[in-house]
Amino acid sequence: MEKDKMFILWFDQLGIEDVGLVGGKNASLGEMYKNLTPKGIKIPNGFAITAHAYRCLLEKSGIEQQIRDTLKDLDTKDIHNLMTRGKKVRNIILNAEFPQELKDCIKEAYSHLCIQYGQDTDVAVRSSATAEDLPDASFAGQQETFLNITGPEMLIEACKKCFASLFTNRAISYRQDKNFDHFTIALSIGVQKMVRSDLATSGVMFSIDTESGFQNAVFITGSYGLGENVVLGAVNPDEYYVFKPTLKKGKKAIISKTIGSKEIKMIYTKDGSKPTKNIKVPEPDQKRFCLSDKEIITLAKYATAIEDHYSKKAGHFKPMDMEWAKDGNTGELFIVQARPETVHSQKDKNKIKKYILKEQGKIIIKGESVGELIGAGQSNIIMDVHGITQFKKGQVLVTDMTDPDWEPIMKIASAIVTNRGGRTCHAAIISRELGIPCVVGTIDGTKAIKNKQDITVSCASGEVGYVYNGKLKYVIDEVNLAKIPSTKTKIMMNLATPSQAFEMSFIPNEGVGLAREEFIINSYIRIHPLALMNYNKIKKDPKNTELIKQIDDITQGYTDKKEFFIEKLAHGIATIAAAFYPKDVIVRLSDFKSNEYANLIGGTLYEPTEDNPMIGWRGASRYYSDKYRDAFGLECKALKRVRDDMGLTNVKIMIPFCRTVEEGKKVLAEMEKHNLKRGKNSLEVYVMCEIPSNVILVDEFSKIFDGFSIGSNDLTQLTLGLDRDSELVSHIYDERNEAVKKLITQVIVGAKRNKRKIGICGQAPSDFPDFAEFLVEQHIDSISLNPDTVIKTRLKIAKKEKSLKRKK
Repeated sequence: MEKDKMFILWFDQLGIEDVGLVGGKNASLGEMYKNLTPKGIKIPNGFAITAHAYRCLLEKSGIEQQIRDTLKDLDTKDIHNLMTRGKKVRNIILNAEFPQELKDCIKEAYSHLCIQYGQDTDVAVRSSATAEDLPDASFAGQQETFLNITGPEMLIEACKKCFASLFTNRAISYRQDKNFDHFTIALSIGVQKMVRSDLATSGVMFSIDTESGFQNAVFITGSYGLGENVVLGAVNPDEYYVFKPTLKKGKKAIISKTIGSKEIKMIYTKDGSKPTKNIKVPEPDQKRFCLSDKEIITLAKYATAIEDHYSKKAGHFKPMDMEWAKDGNTGELFIVQARPETVHSQKDKNKIKKYILKEQGKIIIKGESVGELIGAGQSNIIMDVHGITQFKKGQVLVTDMTDPDWEPIMKIASAIVTNRGGRTCHAAIISRELGIPCVVGTIDGTKAIKNKQDITVSCASGEVGYVYNGKLKYVIDEVNLAKIPSTKTKIMMNLATPSQAFEMSFIPNEGVGLAREEFIINSYIRIHPLALMNYNKIKKDPKNTELIKQIDDITQGYTDKKEFFIEKLAHGIATIAAAFYPKDVIVRLSDFKSNEYANLIGGTLYEPTEDNPMIGWRGASRYYSDKYRDAFGLECKALKRVRDDMGLTNVKIMIPFCRTVEEGKKVLAEMEKHNLKRGKNSLEVYVMCEIPSNVILVDEFSKIFDGFSIGSNDLTQLTLGLDRDSELVSHIYDERNEAVKKLITQVIVGAKRNKRKIGICGQAPSDFPDFAEFLVEQHIDSISLNPDTVIKTRLKIAKKEKSLKRKK
């Protein structure tokens, strides 16, 4: 019999070319089962009930005309009209007589699956529409899914509901918006062996970063129990990033891990009418990662193999959206779905749009940002889908969580705010596709925001999304990257925030000239390294009860407190290094002053009180000191992990505030103790040029370092003999002072004489375009700028280089 005349097709009979027969979801499962199972990717077996079966149901039961008549006066903009007609069509299908031949075929296929997996085997029953996941439309989630279905009669009932779900309100609305004919699209059903993730974990992963579209990272989310909670956003899941290029070289390329709250999990029940339920996750499990590092790496390898397969098949890069599940009985990891990513894959890579708030407002609540947009409007708090008829176009939808039933109003919202969910949940995926800002996982946004309150929702500040009081002004800057000229002078970036690294990597650049550790320590670690090293000792003193509680809260998931510091610092550095790989990323070792170290949790136990910390115990002088060298060892271990274990050898290390050559040698010796040896594994070590002694002794410093980066802030302070934090002498402070410029010229000449690299990472070229032009005249190798000034300064530098060329 011809394939298109069959009711049942097994996964091993299907390929991606069979979308018209079995829909995108089933065609993809067949494609993977047939081609990727032999390569070690585990996919549970199953079969598709074809689109031909659906059309046969309509024809044999004679209900197609009834459905057409019901939808004759459909108006999807009228929510009541949509709901009434949707319900009527679903009832027509549910009450239709199921052809006996179709019933028999389904039962026979199920019996074969039971031979493979055991009597009354548990299956997932999922819809698969024949127009699913076209390049600009994601039909995923438009129809129903039924889990833990056991026995032939329960399966037949689930299939009826699946067929009816082709006409859920959201599916009708979605098709209408995308101009799809309701009757040219048919429904296939996937019947797949369940993975017992109710006893373990499951989640969603993308082969690119969902927020920025950065192509070299796998983004994985995970939580306990069946995967529906992650998909719908009922939980705030753990999040993991893995760097693809070095993963493929066999490196342990996990560059980020974040614990989610994971408060509930979905498990099996023995109730046939309600086969799953949610239960509370025990608190200790909430506070630990749901996946081991080995499992994260395995999933990332699955993701890259799937992406590579589909890209090769398509003849172009094809990022993928996948669902995974871990079997609690066997410990095995499975892929249960894969579909093309439909947002970033369609974007114009030559254009950058930047949303910028032009005024500050009072922050009401914050959560995880989805995308980089800003939107404003009147809040409308709706806690139940039955209240969606009260929603008006242009309002901000504020709710606990969304599922596909909310889509008819999501498309007319100016923004969305939810209490629950992570960046791969339903609200996040749909808002990305619709191009509206969304902040998820606010915990109690529905309480903090008042109903009918004017609010602004901003996702323009990195991974944290903010909800502000009032409608704030914002602008949209658009840049055509194709028109940005290249320059002989390398234009690099100053970067401190790992969460913005992927997004910033799209700005034309030659790498990162200054990656600051201080932000990572201040924001992601927050605890003084010596307090973590001496955790057990501190714990014995009853006076430190509150301090220990703070440390325990921040370091949840880590029994070894030193490992918390090492891993968090490594992940922060690695995220920046991965974003710009293989370009140079120059990481400056921590340069807190003693008063800033004291502000870290537990810092007052270890830091002295200095009269002038700006020129006190900072930079290089700390690293070899008996009072701090153990803490410096943690930094070294983090950097070694980034370079050696993760394979990010584009990281170069820079030593700040190195007063003497002898001091430089001592720091290099300390680094060697931790296997960070200059020259080994291509390691280059730079020194900040921010003290006049660095300029005067440029020849001597050149003998022990590979390059210099001018820190114009401190160099100006120490050349002019003033405190740059003092407003009393601030009128004298100017990096363009002739004395400062002469020192800069001198060190550029000296570095080139010694064949050493020389750049600048101070504030001056970002603030003063004329200063950047002066540096070009001195033939500096690189200028590192704040991201927001890179494009305008590059244009000026290109113009200056052109004029210098003409003069020659």
